[in-house]
Amino acid sequence: MLPKILNLESKRRDIILNAALKEFAIKGFDDASTNVIAMESGISKGLMFHYVNSKKDLFLFLYDYCADVINKEYLSLMNFNEKDIFEKLRQSYLLQIELLQKHPWIFEFIKINAITKSEEINKELEKRVIEKQLLCLETMFDTVDESKFREGLDVERCKQLIFWANIGFTNQIVEDIRNSEVFELDYDNIVAELDGYLNELRKIYYK
Repeated sequence: MLPKILNLESKRRDIILNAALKEFAIKGFDDASTNVIAMESGISKGLMFHYVNSKKDLFLFLYDYCADVINKEYLSLMNFNEKDIFEKLRQSYLLQIELLQKHPWIFEFIKINAITKSEEINKELEKRVIEKQLLCLETMFDTVDESKFREGLDVERCKQLIFWANIGFTNQIVEDIRNSEVFELDYDNIVAELDGYLNELRKIYYK
Protein backbone atom coordinates (compact mmCIF):
# COMPACT_ATOMS: atom_id res chain seq x y z
CA MET A 1 0.00 0.00 0.00
CA LEU A 2 0.99 3.66 -0.21
CA PRO A 3 0.74 5.17 3.30
CA LYS A 4 2.00 8.59 2.18
CA ILE A 5 -1.09 8.99 -0.01
CA LEU A 6 -3.47 7.41 2.47
CA ASN A 7 -2.27 9.70 5.25
CA LEU A 8 -2.94 12.87 3.27
CA GLU A 9 -5.88 15.11 4.14
CA SER A 10 -8.88 13.60 2.35
CA LYS A 11 -9.56 16.48 -0.06
CA ARG A 12 -5.92 16.65 -1.20
CA ARG A 13 -5.72 12.87 -1.47
CA ASP A 14 -8.88 12.65 -3.57
CA ILE A 15 -7.62 15.32 -5.99
CA ILE A 16 -4.50 13.25 -6.68
CA LEU A 17 -6.38 9.95 -6.87
CA ASN A 18 -9.06 11.34 -9.19
CA ALA A 19 -6.45 12.85 -11.52
CA ALA A 20 -4.71 9.48 -11.71
CA LEU A 21 -7.99 7.57 -12.16
CA LYS A 22 -8.96 9.83 -15.05
CA GLU A 23 -5.59 9.55 -16.81
CA PHE A 24 -5.36 5.76 -16.47
CA ALA A 25 -9.04 5.22 -17.34
CA ILE A 26 -8.73 7.22 -20.57
CA LYS A 27 -5.26 6.16 -21.71
CA GLY A 28 -4.52 2.87 -19.96
CA PHE A 29 -1.34 2.10 -18.05
CA ASP A 30 1.15 2.28 -20.91
CA ASP A 31 0.10 5.64 -22.36
CA ALA A 32 -0.86 7.41 -19.13
CA SER A 33 1.40 10.34 -18.26
CA THR A 34 2.61 11.02 -14.73
CA ASN A 35 3.25 14.61 -15.91
CA VAL A 36 -0.46 15.00 -16.68
CA ILE A 37 -1.45 13.41 -13.35
CA ALA A 38 0.81 15.80 -11.45
CA MET A 39 -0.43 18.83 -13.41
CA GLU A 40 -4.11 17.86 -12.93
CA SER A 41 -3.40 17.39 -9.22
CA GLY A 42 -1.86 20.85 -8.95
CA ILE A 43 1.44 19.50 -7.64
CA SER A 44 4.94 19.06 -9.02
CA LYS A 45 6.02 15.74 -10.45
CA GLY A 46 8.70 15.57 -7.76
CA LEU A 47 6.11 15.95 -5.01
CA MET A 48 3.91 13.31 -6.63
CA PHE A 49 6.78 10.84 -6.52
CA HIS A 50 7.23 11.76 -2.87
CA TYR A 51 3.79 10.21 -2.34
CA VAL A 52 4.29 7.26 -4.74
CA ASN A 53 7.38 5.29 -5.70
CA SER A 54 6.57 4.84 -9.38
CA LYS A 55 3.87 4.85 -12.03
CA LYS A 56 3.52 1.08 -11.56
CA ASP A 57 3.00 1.41 -7.80
CA LEU A 58 0.42 4.16 -8.31
CA PHE A 59 -1.50 2.08 -10.87
CA LEU A 60 -1.60 -1.07 -8.74
CA PHE A 61 -2.48 0.90 -5.63
CA LEU A 62 -5.38 2.52 -7.49
CA TYR A 63 -6.63 -0.86 -8.69
CA ASP A 64 -6.64 -2.27 -5.15
CA TYR A 65 -8.07 0.96 -3.72
CA CYS A 66 -10.93 1.07 -6.24
CA ALA A 67 -11.79 -2.61 -5.80
CA ASP A 68 -11.90 -2.09 -2.03
CA VAL A 69 -14.04 1.06 -2.26
CA ILE A 70 -16.49 -0.52 -4.71
CA ASN A 71 -16.80 -3.56 -2.49
CA LYS A 72 -17.36 -1.55 0.70
CA GLU A 73 -19.43 1.35 -0.64
CA TYR A 74 -21.37 -0.37 -3.41
CA LEU A 75 -21.44 -4.19 -3.59
CA SER A 76 -21.62 -4.84 0.14
CA LEU A 77 -24.50 -2.35 0.49
CA MET A 78 -26.57 -3.77 -2.38
CA ASN A 79 -29.52 -5.93 -1.43
CA PHE A 80 -29.18 -8.67 -4.03
CA ASN A 81 -32.17 -10.47 -2.50
CA GLU A 82 -34.44 -7.74 -3.89
CA LYS A 83 -36.31 -9.34 -6.82
CA ASP A 84 -38.06 -6.31 -8.27
CA ILE A 85 -35.74 -5.31 -11.10
CA PHE A 86 -36.62 -1.62 -10.87
CA GLU A 87 -36.18 -1.44 -7.10
CA LYS A 88 -32.81 -3.13 -7.51
CA LEU A 89 -31.83 -0.65 -10.23
CA ARG A 90 -32.90 2.29 -8.05
CA GLN A 91 -30.79 1.04 -5.17
CA SER A 92 -27.84 0.56 -7.50
CA TYR A 93 -28.19 4.06 -8.96
CA LEU A 94 -28.28 5.76 -5.56
CA LEU A 95 -25.17 3.94 -4.37
CA GLN A 96 -23.35 4.67 -7.64
CA ILE A 97 -24.23 8.36 -7.51
CA GLU A 98 -22.79 8.70 -4.01
CA LEU A 99 -19.62 6.91 -5.09
CA LEU A 100 -19.26 8.83 -8.36
CA GLN A 101 -19.49 12.15 -6.55
CA LYS A 102 -16.27 11.22 -4.75
CA HIS A 103 -14.51 9.42 -7.64
CA PRO A 104 -16.08 10.20 -11.06
CA TRP A 105 -13.74 7.84 -12.97
CA ILE A 106 -13.75 4.88 -10.59
CA PHE A 107 -15.94 2.50 -12.62
CA GLU A 108 -14.13 3.18 -15.90
CA PHE A 109 -10.80 2.58 -14.19
CA ILE A 110 -11.79 -0.71 -12.56
CA LYS A 111 -13.02 -2.00 -15.95
CA ILE A 112 -9.71 -1.10 -17.61
CA ASN A 113 -8.24 -3.65 -20.00
CA ALA A 114 -5.91 -5.79 -17.93
CA ILE A 115 -3.41 -6.27 -20.78
CA THR A 116 -0.40 -3.93 -20.81
CA LYS A 117 3.05 -4.05 -22.33
CA SER A 118 4.50 -4.78 -18.90
CA GLU A 119 4.65 -8.49 -18.11
CA GLU A 120 5.10 -7.64 -14.43
CA ILE A 121 1.96 -5.50 -14.41
CA ASN A 122 0.00 -8.16 -16.32
CA LYS A 123 0.86 -10.82 -13.76
CA GLU A 124 -0.18 -8.56 -10.90
CA LEU A 125 -3.44 -7.57 -12.62
CA GLU A 126 -4.31 -11.18 -13.40
CA LYS A 127 -4.33 -11.95 -9.66
CA ARG A 128 -6.44 -8.90 -8.96
CA VAL A 129 -8.97 -9.61 -11.72
CA ILE A 130 -9.53 -13.11 -10.34
CA GLU A 131 -10.01 -11.69 -6.84
CA LYS A 132 -12.33 -8.97 -8.14
CA GLN A 133 -14.53 -11.51 -9.93
CA LEU A 134 -15.20 -13.21 -6.59
CA LEU A 135 -16.89 -9.99 -5.44
CA CYS A 136 -19.34 -10.08 -8.36
CA LEU A 137 -20.85 -13.56 -8.17
CA GLU A 138 -24.36 -12.09 -8.18
CA THR A 139 -25.31 -9.71 -10.97
CA MET A 140 -28.10 -7.18 -11.27
CA PHE A 141 -30.33 -9.30 -13.48
CA ASP A 142 -29.72 -12.82 -12.18
CA THR A 143 -32.54 -12.90 -9.62
CA VAL A 144 -35.66 -11.16 -10.93
CA ASP A 145 -39.36 -11.66 -10.17
CA GLU A 146 -40.56 -12.42 -13.69
CA SER A 147 -44.20 -12.75 -12.56
CA LYS A 148 -44.46 -8.94 -12.51
CA PHE A 149 -43.90 -8.65 -16.26
CA ARG A 150 -46.89 -8.38 -18.57
CA GLU A 151 -47.99 -11.59 -20.22
CA GLY A 152 -46.77 -12.22 -23.76
CA LEU A 153 -43.46 -10.40 -23.30
CA ASP A 154 -40.11 -12.06 -23.89
CA VAL A 155 -38.71 -11.41 -20.40
CA GLU A 156 -35.08 -12.02 -21.39
CA ARG A 157 -35.31 -9.47 -24.19
CA CYS A 158 -37.11 -7.07 -21.86
CA LYS A 159 -34.27 -7.37 -19.36
CA GLN A 160 -31.80 -6.59 -22.15
CA LEU A 161 -33.79 -3.49 -23.14
CA ILE A 162 -33.93 -2.37 -19.51
CA PHE A 163 -30.17 -2.94 -19.26
CA TRP A 164 -29.55 -0.70 -22.29
CA ALA A 165 -31.79 2.00 -20.80
CA ASN A 166 -29.85 1.62 -17.57
CA ILE A 167 -26.55 2.25 -19.39
CA GLY A 168 -27.93 5.38 -21.07
CA PHE A 169 -29.20 6.91 -17.85
CA THR A 170 -26.00 6.02 -15.98
CA ASN A 171 -23.87 7.65 -18.69
CA GLN A 172 -25.95 10.83 -18.43
CA ILE A 173 -25.56 10.93 -14.65
CA VAL A 174 -21.81 10.39 -14.95
CA GLU A 175 -21.48 13.26 -17.45
CA ASP A 176 -23.51 15.58 -15.19
CA ILE A 177 -21.30 14.72 -12.22
CA ARG A 178 -18.07 15.19 -14.19
CA ASN A 179 -19.21 18.53 -15.60
CA SER A 180 -20.33 19.94 -12.25
CA GLU A 181 -18.79 20.78 -8.94
CA VAL A 182 -20.09 18.53 -6.16
CA PHE A 183 -21.81 21.45 -4.43
CA GLU A 184 -23.64 22.31 -7.67
CA LEU A 185 -25.30 18.90 -8.01
CA ASP A 186 -29.00 18.81 -7.20
CA TYR A 187 -29.16 15.36 -5.64
CA ASP A 188 -32.93 15.54 -5.03
CA ASN A 189 -33.52 16.44 -8.68
CA ILE A 190 -31.36 13.54 -9.87
CA VAL A 191 -33.35 11.13 -7.69
CA ALA A 192 -36.64 12.61 -8.91
CA GLU A 193 -35.51 12.18 -12.55
CA LEU A 194 -34.45 8.62 -11.79
CA ASP A 195 -37.79 7.76 -10.20
CA GLY A 196 -39.62 9.29 -13.15
CA TYR A 197 -37.76 7.15 -15.70
CA LEU A 198 -38.11 3.99 -13.61
CA ASN A 199 -41.86 4.58 -13.25
CA GLU A 200 -42.20 4.93 -17.04
CA LEU A 201 -40.32 1.66 -17.51
CA ARG A 202 -42.63 -0.03 -14.99
CA LYS A 203 -45.64 1.09 -17.06
CA ILE A 204 -44.10 -0.42 -20.18
CA TYR A 205 -43.05 -3.81 -18.81
CA TYR A 206 -45.11 -4.54 -15.69
CA LYS A 207 -48.72 -5.63 -15.39
